Amino acid sequence: MKAARAFIALGANLGDARATVTQAIHSLGQLPGITVMKQSSLYRSAPVDASGPDFINAVAEVTTTLNPQALLVALQALEQDAGRQRPYRNAPRTLDLDILLYGEVTLDSPTLTIPHPRMFTRAFVLLPLAEIAPEHVTAAQLQAVSQQAIERVGILP
Repeated sequence: MKAARAFIALGANLGDARATVTQAIHSLGQLPGITVMKQSSLYRSAPVDASGPDFINAVAEVTTTLNPQALLVALQALEQDAGRQRPYRNAPRTLDLDILLYGEVTLDSPTLTIPHPRMFTRAFVLLPLAEIAPEHVTAAQLQAVSQQAIERVGILP
């Protein structure tokens, strides 16, 4: 399969969230069929439609030979390895990995929607995405989330 360019949102708000997100980007690059091309800075944001402490977020650009469903399965395995539990929708989490974009693919299945259906309403996705792929985020989209509290807190090692 030809490699596709995809963008993955990473977030965590339980435990050492900064270390978890940093490790997740490293682990992502170790998976067969995935190469991390770019990664955003780390951002801290308040939970949106969720509870618990603030999140640490980032976005990674990858190239992958995995199809969207196989990529989802690989990301869910990384979440499990990080201790992710799903006791209820939007529960606090040790690690959350979401496919934001996958090439030019538009997909709406029971298990996966691409582009991610809520990405354009969340500053914690748009700011890191705009940092590494400004062609995917408009000024109007950034303006629409400008009231959401978010802070750049560092770069990934």
